[in-house]
Amino acid sequence: MKPVKKASEMTVKELASYIDYSVLKPEFTEQEIIDLTKDGVQLGCATICINPGYMDLCEPYVKGTDTMLCPVTDFPFGDSSTESRIQQIEQVAKYDTVKEVDIVANFGKIRSGKMDEVVEDLKACAQAAHKYGRELKVILETDALTDEQIKAGCEAVIAAGADFIKTSTGFLTGHEAKGAAVDVIKMIMEVNQGRVKIKGSGCIRTREHFLQLIDMGIDRMGVGYRSVPVVLDLNK
Repeated sequence: MKPVKKASEMTVKELASYIDYSVLKPEFTEQEIIDLTKDGVQLGCATICINPGYMDLCEPYVKGTDTMLCPVTDFPFGDSSTESRIQQIEQVAKYDTVKEVDIVANFGKIRSGKMDEVVEDLKACAQAAHKYGRELKVILETDALTDEQIKAGCEAVIAAGADFIKTSTGFLTGHEAKGAAVDVIKMIMEVNQGRVKIKGSGCIRTREHFLQLIDMGIDRMGVGYRSVPVVLDLNK
């Protein structure tokens, strides 16, 4: 949804409300995860994106704040069984501090054209999240897909009853990294026509890009811990 004022006129807190602060690197120590979670909370980010094994570690630092947790499930490959994916979602969705749950679409199946199977799987995942009152963001891993496959993936997310289309995990290798490039987000918006929300992630590293996506009407952005101070212009 397009904002009521230009992104360049927004306060730091208003801008931070667009950010899912990414704390996903598997090599992070527990202390690094705590420190980054506290930083995201202090800035007023929408959520802290964490791996499911750190729910209990991070929960105390978001309780009572405007920031919530967004655990990522079946990450970053998205090719577990539907039963396993449902179990992962339900394990994290039961926490009161969870705003949304992210899951990776089986993008190998999208590339194989097995869209009925993709929809069926994502529908079960969306129902698992909705059972606990949580929204589901579906990561398409757009850098691994052609334009036509991205469009088909968007329709699958919508048909499944999920709540967000998301671009990337940030962990894909062996492909050109475009992530939430303006042309990719524009294409998703043209397909989506406002039917679900859109989250851009991957390669959001400059303030100009960040502000442009907000002005385009993006709903959320996944931003890495090194890029958060850049996009919010905190290094003055």
